[in-house]
Formats: sequence, structure tokens, C-alpha cells
Amino acid sequence: MDKFEKLTGIAAPMPLVNIDTDMIIPKNFLKTIKRSGLGVNLFDEMRYDREGNEIADFVLNKPQYRETEILVAGDNFGCGSSREHAPWAIKDFGIRCVIAPSFADIFYNNCFKNGILPIALPQEQVDVLMRDAEKGSNARMEIDLEAQTITSSDGDVFTFEVDEFKKHCLLNGLDDIGLTMENVDTITTFENDVLTDRPWI
Repeated sequence: MDKFEKLTGIAAPMPLVNIDTDMIIPKNFLKTIKRSGLGVNLFDEMRYDREGNEIADFVLNKPQYRETEILVAGDNFGCGSSREHAPWAIKDFGIRCVIAPSFADIFYNNCFKNGILPIALPQEQVDVLMRDAEKGSNARMEIDLEAQTITSSDGDVFTFEVDEFKKHCLLNGLDDIGLTMENVDTITTFENDVLTDRPWI
């Protein structure tokens, strides 16, 4: 998993509330178990018409937001089913951070496991960042995970809370497998001791 330390990028405004995981990645794309290749279908039913053509006025189809790395969204982002394909699709598109007033719990935790930083802020602060994101590609936000700050293109600085363990994992690029591998020496010693003490196993 890629480390997340500091991100400076284009932010896209999506002021919809209750964006659920089926809107993020529709159920017909859940057949794969690969984490790659889903970005093209992110927000599929909002991005494309029935013939598969891009809908020009959808935010991620606009030229200024095609390289978006930060998404500023409405309340209760990631609600609905617990599909992990939702953060897979977001990450594969290139988005590394989602800012919203609140998140569904399972989606929120899945983000950290997939290298995405979800940031919950009070509505009035999200409103400021939403207006900043509406400026397009000339407005770049900076997310500093170590300092736990967001800096808008106008220089407004907001602090955010994040669990220390989740922060440690993102800063060091550790998913569940990576966390296990941090203890590989201890695990190997334990297994060797078991073989010595109980060779019949």
C-alpha cells in the first residue's frame, strides 16, 4: 500500500448527501476481486449515459477535474452496503482523500485499509472547502497527515482528527498484511519454538 504523508492536488466538489456505495460502484461491477481497473466505473451511473457516453456536466468528466485527487462531498458519504470495491474504485481513479461532514462506519474503515484518507469536518468547514473546490484546477488543496491539517488554495487552514493507529498505518503504507509482516521475526520465533517444544505437531 502506498504511503500517505502529504498530498497537494485538485479537489472536486460533489455536494450530494447520502452518496452510497452503489452510486460509487454499481453492483454489476462487483464480480472482480482485483483492486485495479475499477476507476473507469467510479460513479458509473452518474458519469455515463445508457450508451456508455460521458455525461458532460458530471463533475469528474469536466476537463478541470479529470486529475482530481481530493473529493469534497456531502454528509453520510459511503452509506449503503459494505462493499470494499467502493474504496477500490475511488483509489483506482486516483482519489487519495475524501472530505465530508460524516461517513458510514464500514466505508470509513475500509478507506484506511486501502490507502485513502477520509476526513470528517464540521459542515461549515466543508462548505468553505466546497467553494474552494468549485474554482477548478487552479485551486489546489494541501492535505498534511502528519500535521493533521488541510490548507485551501486561499490559505485557510483546518485541522482534523484521526485515530493514531490509522494514522500510523497510512503514514507507513501498512495494510493488514503489512501490519502482520512488521511482526514476522516474532512470528518466526514462535513457530520455531513450537516445533522444538512440540515436534509431533
